[in-house]
Amino acid sequence: MKDAPTQPVILISHEMLLPLQAALEPTYRVLRLWEHADRLSFLEGAGREVQAIVHAGEIKLSRDLLAEMPRLGLIACVSVGYDGVDVPWCRAHGVAVSHSQGLNADDVADHAVGAFLAVWRGIVTGDRIVREGRWTSAERMRPRPGLMGRKAGIVGLGHIGEAVARRLEPFGLAVSWWGPNPKESRWPMAQSLLALARDSEALFVCCRGDAANRHLISQAVIEALGPRGCLVNVSRGSVVDEDALVAALKDGRLGMAALDVFETEPTPAARWADVTNTVLTPHTAGGTLESIPKMVGQTLENLRRFFHEEPLLSPVQA
Repeated sequence: MKDAPTQPVILISHEMLLPLQAALEPTYRVLRLWEHADRLSFLEGAGREVQAIVHAGEIKLSRDLLAEMPRLGLIACVSVGYDGVDVPWCRAHGVAVSHSQGLNADDVADHAVGAFLAVWRGIVTGDRIVREGRWTSAERMRPRPGLMGRKAGIVGLGHIGEAVARRLEPFGLAVSWWGPNPKESRWPMAQSLLALARDSEALFVCCRGDAANRHLISQAVIEALGPRGCLVNVSRGSVVDEDALVAALKDGRLGMAALDVFETEPTPAARWADVTNTVLTPHTAGGTLESIPKMVGQTLENLRRFFHEEPLLSPVQA
């Protein structure tokens, strides 16, 4: 009697991905990294059998960890972003990287524009005023700025940036953009990021979150946007100098901000306790009932193709 074929070994890197286990188990032997407090024992034992990692791309994967997995051939990021993965190192060591490409851009753009509207028109603040019984004639007579004719700048005109631009135009905003690489677009490209910030009343950060973009939105960019400006970040928290952002919001050098991503996640509540004119959400822009199954499905297909030695559906090209 022949032995049953051995299942390929998959490692889930973070407990937020635990819901995927049920979809993986019929085909793969599934290990869970967070259950192994003794990493040395894990890497000397079951870790040596790992052939693929299912990963949340924003979480850092240590090269030291990966180097101790001799059979590792694929890191399959369920997310669109893969900034926690050292792609050049992986490429140099024969490890492929995939991600969920272009599947939730519309959802992220919806969230970005919704959060912008909420902070620009004071919708969240107004909700609190009503609920807390502070609705007075004085409160009602504090008008907020309208949108028609305002200028919006977009940092990074990829799938998400383009989706944001399309949504802003019906509100009457004039859209321009900046990115490191020129491209054909119906929207004008600014000469520099600083020039874009100076010429914008709302700045939407939609670029890739990688090491090259760390603190791209610097104190100088924040101050160029100015005391009447609004910063919207749906990229990665690392793209914005968060200390500079908080300081500028507190002393009025920046008017307002709508943030879905933070340098440390979960972000400490105390950090924002006295930071007014903000709308904050817990990194939820890209996760909808429609997008998550698509992202999971693409991840499963990348795994299937890897183990069948077929071209990946959505490999990281960077």
